[in-house]
Amino acid sequence: MEPVITRTLILLVLVTISTTAPLQDAAVEDGGTSPAAPDRCAGVEFDAITPNEKGNTFFFKGNHVWNGFTGPAQLSSLHFKELNGPINAAFRMHNTENPDDHDHIYLFQDDKVYSYFNQTLEEGYPKQIQEDFPGVPTHLDAAVECPKGECMADSVLFFKGQDVHVYDIATKAVKTKTWSHLPSCTSAFRWLEHYYCFHGQNFTRFHPVSGEVTGAYPKDARHYFMTCPNFGHGGDRKPLKCSDVKLNAATTDDGGRTYFFAGPIYMRVDTHRDGFHAFPITRAWREVNDGVDAVFSYDSKIYLIKGDQVYIYKADAHFTLIEGYPKTVKEELGIEGTVDAAFVCPNENIAHIIQGNSMRDVDLTATPRVISQNFPLPLSDIDAGLCGDDGIRLFKGSQFYYYESPRILAMGRIAPVASDITSALMGCED
Repeated sequence: MEPVITRTLILLVLVTISTTAPLQDAAVEDGGTSPAAPDRCAGVEFDAITPNEKGNTFFFKGNHVWNGFTGPAQLSSLHFKELNGPINAAFRMHNTENPDDHDHIYLFQDDKVYSYFNQTLEEGYPKQIQEDFPGVPTHLDAAVECPKGECMADSVLFFKGQDVHVYDIATKAVKTKTWSHLPSCTSAFRWLEHYYCFHGQNFTRFHPVSGEVTGAYPKDARHYFMTCPNFGHGGDRKPLKCSDVKLNAATTDDGGRTYFFAGPIYMRVDTHRDGFHAFPITRAWREVNDGVDAVFSYDSKIYLIKGDQVYIYKADAHFTLIEGYPKTVKEELGIEGTVDAAFVCPNENIAHIIQGNSMRDVDLTATPRVISQNFPLPLSDIDAGLCGDDGIRLFKGSQFYYYESPRILAMGRIAPVASDITSALMGCED
């Protein structure tokens, strides 16, 4: 067990997480870049926060910016050379219907707006804010994207004082709300489908439609968005090498959310636009401790297998353990023995259970559930399995084997050439 935990802690190093909330950051803020560089660990009120098109997050303060959750502060002109002086607000555009705007970064300075893509200023900018965003006031305090599904339509929330101006990207209509219960935001940040209002050195999480705040807020950002002495976990962290990756399980739920599990943590890998980040498994599935052996999704539910127990959760906005669970693997699936990996392909009713060098198929529509077919495999010691519209990946250590379908996997007698896990797949270092 110890080697798995060790590898998992290395993965934890990659994403530098808190056990309760978003990413943390590095304690070294100067690094000799600029003698006037601010120190986040001293308590900084950010001017603006926004991710870019690659999922890296920029934190702005005065004439400086932090590129990502780790590393020193640098002059903002090194990344945005046309920018002169501090900015008021920033956001990344979400507009898939217009690829010319989608994933561009908009920076607001007094009555002007700059549009950048890949740190290159778009032709014709800067412009007056009203040219691009009619009805939106100047001298803003904060801004944040809000895609359809989280807001009523693809929108941008512009903050000024206690007022929130909701800008509909398609219609260019603006609706103004007053959220007097929310602190005055000096910056706002959307991160993994959650929304954060930063004020002073603190932040408050809010609902993007109602502005509702639930939970104990405000919280000190130094506990969650950076690593500082006497805050959060602290310590030096190094990124994970892809060659050191070892997964325990993987699945994609009916909502299209893909999860990788390693030891006591999991990682969302469908949210690469927000960067790759990980959390403790208990954050989403609080009844499951110390990792899982296999996971699969079926019928708006997610099955977590740990030892001889199966935990079944409703895969809604917040995972809820179904009453009466956990149950034994034998009782639920008709399987005996240790499960190495499991997967269910889209629009299918068969759970493919891998044990050693065998794949056992279980019809999830049958009652009781029993093994319907048993196939020998040219592989063994598989760590995790994942099936999507593009085929099957069986993970073993830092590599995976690709098959086009369960039928080809079941009929295969010679293992295909293994491929390496890459940074594009899960954010490790190649």
